[in-house]
Amino acid sequence: MKELYTLKRFFIKYKTRLLLGALFVTVANLFGIIPAKLIREAVDSVAFYQASEKTITDTLQKENLSKHLLLLTALIILFTLLKGVFMFLMRQTLIVMSRWIEFDQKNEIYNHYQKLGNRFYHSESTGDMVNRISEDVSRVRMFTGPAIMYSVNLTVMFIMVIAAMIQVNARLALFVAVPLPLMSLLIYYIHEIIHRKSELVQIKLSGIATLVQEYFSGVRILKSFSGEAQAIRMMNTSAEDYKTHSAELNRVNALFMPLLFLLIGLSIILTVYVGGMEVMAGRATVGNLAEFVVYVNMLTWPVASLGWVVSLVQRAAASQKRINEFLLFTPDIIPGNDFMESFNGHIEFKQVSYQYPGTEVHALENISFDLKPGKTLGITGMTGSGKSTLAMLLLRQDDVNRGEIFIDGRNLKNIHLQQYRSFTGYVPQDAFLFSDTIMANIRFGAAEADDDSVMEAARLAEVHYEIVQFAQGYETVIGERGITLSGGQKQRIAMARAFLRKPSLLILDDCLSAVDANTEKAILKNIKRISAGVTAIIISHKLSAIQHADEIIVMDHGKIAEKGKHYDLIKAGGIYAGIHQLQQMEVFA
Repeated sequence: MKELYTLKRFFIKYKTRLLLGALFVTVANLFGIIPAKLIREAVDSVAFYQASEKTITDTLQKENLSKHLLLLTALIILFTLLKGVFMFLMRQTLIVMSRWIEFDQKNEIYNHYQKLGNRFYHSESTGDMVNRISEDVSRVRMFTGPAIMYSVNLTVMFIMVIAAMIQVNARLALFVAVPLPLMSLLIYYIHEIIHRKSELVQIKLSGIATLVQEYFSGVRILKSFSGEAQAIRMMNTSAEDYKTHSAELNRVNALFMPLLFLLIGLSIILTVYVGGMEVMAGRATVGNLAEFVVYVNMLTWPVASLGWVVSLVQRAAASQKRINEFLLFTPDIIPGNDFMESFNGHIEFKQVSYQYPGTEVHALENISFDLKPGKTLGITGMTGSGKSTLAMLLLRQDDVNRGEIFIDGRNLKNIHLQQYRSFTGYVPQDAFLFSDTIMANIRFGAAEADDDSVMEAARLAEVHYEIVQFAQGYETVIGERGITLSGGQKQRIAMARAFLRKPSLLILDDCLSAVDANTEKAILKNIKRISAGVTAIIISHKLSAIQHADEIIVMDHGKIAEKGKHYDLIKAGGIYAGIHQLQQMEVFA
């Protein structure tokens, strides 16, 4: 329970609903007990009438009894309805409270996700992150809602009913109460078996879902390699495994309700037997016996649910422990507090080194350069030379291990991060698009932009005329991660998204790789036209994309191997000249 103790802040926040819920539980149970006493009165009245010396033909006596029974029946109906009303209010306060706590907790977790950096996301699986904010929070909600409600209901009802039973007949109350804890323990044991098997079935179902998602996402590769038969075999194996475990779960579930009703029936039989003996001994009336049967029925389900509640608490504690451990993760990136009055675009790297966490890989080593405001820097090099890592550090998605990065003379670590990123436009190497309309994807990050501005950005990215040819135009909903678009279309839509922000710092990370030569030339021409006064960093394997840059850096194994302008680097006859020669041969091949 110590893990669940951290939820106290939510209970304090919604203390009014919690207290009202407890009040409604008490009143509902009070109205639930009164009908049992009225039933006793009705049964005893009939028994007294039959045992009296008056003849059954006494019309006045029969009429009085009928009126009395009619009044008791009306009162029973009235108090039952009142109990139902307060049970409704009980659920409206406690269950709705649990939904509000669920809402708050999901927001808390999601907001914490936004604060964490790349190191956390590299070490955590997507499935685990989704499970934490969905399955774990749902389990905690079952504690803050049903578990709390049933626990309060059981406590209040048990105290009231046992007190009423002892007041009537303490001996009979003892016999009635003895089987109830045993019933709860047995149901708890069965529910634990059901829970374990349910967890296993859920794992198998998740496996099927993962398999289907992978096959749907990679359907082109699947068909290209004629892998349909293999996919069907793997799916059949997973489905058969799921079917087997589901059947085992259903067999246990099939026993649960019959066993529950058997235990309830045995409890009632014991009540009737012992109660009958008490009636014969003159220590109870027939009405008391009927009253006790009602009490047993009132206690049976709450006591039986105790095992289920304990199971809910255990699962909620395990889930809350995972949530608590997650909330202890501290963000790798601590935002600075210095606001920038303006952004000129002066970028300076001083002896910057970076090593990936938990590895011996030095992605960058002693990187230094000075990019003046409004200038364009081209960066090239072989795969794995540290080009994208440099862009990541410049966007402060991670912090350098050694050295410093200065923006307009200020250390990047001291600058207000959200404000700084608002000045930037970034197109990553792997263009990511959301499952939304093309219009919404381009407008992402510039929600206030009008439709004309969106279309102008698309024209600059040379993708407008392809978009308008779609049946729905800019309102076309693209598939997951942009799967319905070609690689070049995805890259250009991502570029349009960056252009729409009208950034002061534009970072293009190898985002022209899937674009043909003519389109690339047109895009670069547009970039040159709009980037007057804009500091730009263009990362590319294709030298045609960076040859007009004010300065070019050639990366090699995390270091700057060469630096200069296009023609100077060709004359130097180094790495850059070799890459240029190979690409020229490919052009004329």
